[in-house]
Amino acid sequence: MSLKLTVLGCHSATPRVNAHPTSQYLDINNRHFLIDCGEGTQRQMRKYKVGFSKINQIFISHLHGDHFFGLIGLLSTFGILNREKDLHIYGPKGIKQITELQLKLSMSHVKYKIVFHELTSTTSELIFEDDKVSVHTIPLNHRVYTNGYLFREKPKSRNLHLDNIKQYDEIEICDYHNLKAGKDFMLRSGEIIANEELTIAPENPKSFAFCSDTMFKPDIIPIIKNVDILYHEATFLKELEHLCERTKHSTAEQAAIIAKEAAVGKLIIGHYSSRYSDIELFKKEAQTVFQSVELARVGGVFTCSSKVPAHV
Repeated sequence: MSLKLTVLGCHSATPRVNAHPTSQYLDINNRHFLIDCGEGTQRQMRKYKVGFSKINQIFISHLHGDHFFGLIGLLSTFGILNREKDLHIYGPKGIKQITELQLKLSMSHVKYKIVFHELTSTTSELIFEDDKVSVHTIPLNHRVYTNGYLFREKPKSRNLHLDNIKQYDEIEICDYHNLKAGKDFMLRSGEIIANEELTIAPENPKSFAFCSDTMFKPDIIPIIKNVDILYHEATFLKELEHLCERTKHSTAEQAAIIAKEAAVGKLIIGHYSSRYSDIELFKKEAQTVFQSVELARVGGVFTCSSKVPAHV
């Protein structure tokens, strides 16, 4: 499994007994990312067995409390756990100042290095990349500077077709690297053996787009085109669409329009307003536009191919 998303929190505004603000844990190609860190995130991490030590990058969409008030507590806990590895935090300009002030005034001494990557661009940019994964920003339209994040696997090497390879004595183990890189093989006779005969194509790289608080913003569609899973906020139902302009949020229908136009594999909606007691209404509304819709639920686990039932 190369992409697994665990929803730690998916409700808007304030935490309640059974409603937790936004936070997600993404495992993609054996890289582990925390996306937003609402109040109570570290408790949710423990409840759903998210490994604290695996997280080396945290992505904060914007500086509203229901998306980052859990960060200082998590950083302090990392210190108590004697973390030594560097921790990289990506978020809006100002996140360094507010975080360092809290650490200073609370005398929370951390031995590990915190590296802040403050974001200011209003166009999509590459902010993280290694040999397995890349991360780009998705500029959004909210009441404060806000980004979503697009996570993409790097293309994987081709798989060796060993049964076919064994038919050619000239192919040695030292040739495997070139075959996995997609190169053909030339026999001593000069005959070319096509790479497609000797290898098997890997699975297509997986991708996940996280679109936090935002108004309906169709210009993000080219950025997220064809992603496997899109999480898009849906704070309101269509009947309250008039509130979107003032609060800078979206409806379930608007999220579905984005998903349909971007031709995504699956849409997950969340960030529900507390005024709604039946969140199934969000799925029903979204499916009038786009069929492949799932509801974010606390403890819900999603993959590209299947969804593990949520826990309450």
